[in-house]
Amino acid sequence: MKILGNKKAVLPIAIAATIALGQQPASAQGLFDMLFGGGIRHNPQGEFPPPPKPRKIGPATPGAGGGGARISSPTYNTYRADKLVRVDFKSLMPATPSATAQDAAFVPSVTSTAFRDAVAGLSDYELFAEPDIAKALIAYYSANPDFIWVSDNAPNSRAQDAVRVLGEAASYGLTPADYSVDIPAAATSATPEERTRELVRFEMALSARVLRYAQDAQSGRVDPNRMTGYYDFPAKPFDLEGALKTLAHTQEVRTYLESRHPQNPEYQALRVELEALEASEENEIVVDPKLLLKPGESSPELPKLLTLIARNLDDEMGGNYGEVLARLGKSELYDPELVPVIKAVQQREGMKGDGVIGPRTVASLAGASKADRIEKVKVALEELRWMPSDLGSPRVFINQPAFTASYIDSGEEKLKTRVVIGRVTNQTAFFYDHIKQVDFHPYWGVPQSIIVNEMLPRLRSDPGYLDRAGYEVTDSRGRQIPSSEVDWGAYGSKIPFSVRQQPSEANALGELKILFPNKHAIYMHDTPQKSFFARDMRALSHGCVRLQDPRGMAAAVLGTSVDDIVEKLKHGHSTENVTRVIPVYVAYFTAWPDMSGKVEYFDDVYDRDSKLMQALDATEAVRTPSS
Repeated sequence: MKILGNKKAVLPIAIAATIALGQQPASAQGLFDMLFGGGIRHNPQGEFPPPPKPRKIGPATPGAGGGGARISSPTYNTYRADKLVRVDFKSLMPATPSATAQDAAFVPSVTSTAFRDAVAGLSDYELFAEPDIAKALIAYYSANPDFIWVSDNAPNSRAQDAVRVLGEAASYGLTPADYSVDIPAAATSATPEERTRELVRFEMALSARVLRYAQDAQSGRVDPNRMTGYYDFPAKPFDLEGALKTLAHTQEVRTYLESRHPQNPEYQALRVELEALEASEENEIVVDPKLLLKPGESSPELPKLLTLIARNLDDEMGGNYGEVLARLGKSELYDPELVPVIKAVQQREGMKGDGVIGPRTVASLAGASKADRIEKVKVALEELRWMPSDLGSPRVFINQPAFTASYIDSGEEKLKTRVVIGRVTNQTAFFYDHIKQVDFHPYWGVPQSIIVNEMLPRLRSDPGYLDRAGYEVTDSRGRQIPSSEVDWGAYGSKIPFSVRQQPSEANALGELKILFPNKHAIYMHDTPQKSFFARDMRALSHGCVRLQDPRGMAAAVLGTSVDDIVEKLKHGHSTENVTRVIPVYVAYFTAWPDMSGKVEYFDDVYDRDSKLMQALDATEAVRTPSS
């Protein structure tokens, strides 16, 4: 039986437990605040209250897993790149001719003859390449025994163009050494045989590196799915032999190779940012990134921060705060007069504006170091290669480090809303899909991970609390059964029951959810926990994406108005299919351009950039010997 999954807080369970303990909150919102954000501390490991001291129960079913069983989240792997292989040129070597009429009738072309004569120079040539590229080289040249890059005993214009493009790889955040091929110098003292051997080896080396470049440009240098189960990207097949055939019959080598890269404005904006960063000088004002300063406190870092603020005043900010900054700009004391300045700057940068100077405020004003920003941009360029070249329109784009979701149509950001994403222990995956439907007043199918990790400890001692809290339990045949009749102590990490929460004001999904079926059971939805959206760091959920403006997003994907959504919500539980093709990107970019092309930088909340850099380093380590 299919279980609709989500990784969200299950409030009614908390309500039931609270009532059972004799607490009577003044209101539902008051209970939310008490449990999740109103100053009452709660268990940071999950949103379910800890079970009471367990009563004595019978022994668990043998092999059921016992009381300590849990369902683990995906892990990150130490990335291991595929080893290169030596290209085996034996099959290209000319066979010993036999004196037959058929052989005598065969008259090869002049170019084909030159190539067949030249391949003898590959007998002891050590060229290493990726296994699929090595295979494609032999397959192509076996079927097409001719030069692509050599004409009239010298590298031709195609070769010149290809080498130039490969040499510009750094402008795409790639490593030029990965594609380096030396062009043979003009023949001087070399014998004809030596010249022929030099040219045929150049031919094979350039073909191998051109294929590597084209494949990297289209799909990226690493396989993201091998890094972690949190990454989920379909393969992007690339016809390596077909690429060589195309290059053999075109003079537009540059156009072809550059077309392998993503063809979207975001990729171009990141390239522009990379070029600007590498040409820029490091900021001479460096502020302690760990600065924490409250009004009334002092720090020698404060004048540096105020200098940066004064440099970037617009007309409105200058009119409101220019005089205060001029008077107190060198003060190490965080004077109360400066608090409105800091709050205004924080709000301009998308923060809540609490007046406390912390790492996020420093990062937004002083920025990360030049090296850090360059690394973020290169990571973003690599990640974009995992995605479709054309991102589609309309589309929904969720950027997890920015904690935002946008609806983009015809190059315009029609809607942008704050989101809550998964905690570090319940991370939201990085993938893309297509939006399928909107559910109004939805049921919540509780994921097995939450049933096992957070519900089961209490169910073993209080098997009926799901019945009291508004949940339905069904067995493997789809039959609904009371929670109180299940011997929960008999099960470990494999629970043969499904649990779902009925629609209600307290439903963990709120009043609607937006589905794009995927194996991670992730979707967008409303939430009763509105207070979380006021926080700057919003990695707080079980993994799904909570929307601050769910009605606006539902209206956008359904192509209707918010008023229409409100009307639909009046009629209880229902489902409406999305009839248009709308891709949704549940993405993870710590550097990303806004709609104007300005690149913004975000904290690496899941520390994924370092994992990708490790994978890229592993790939470079494999490629280096063959360079």
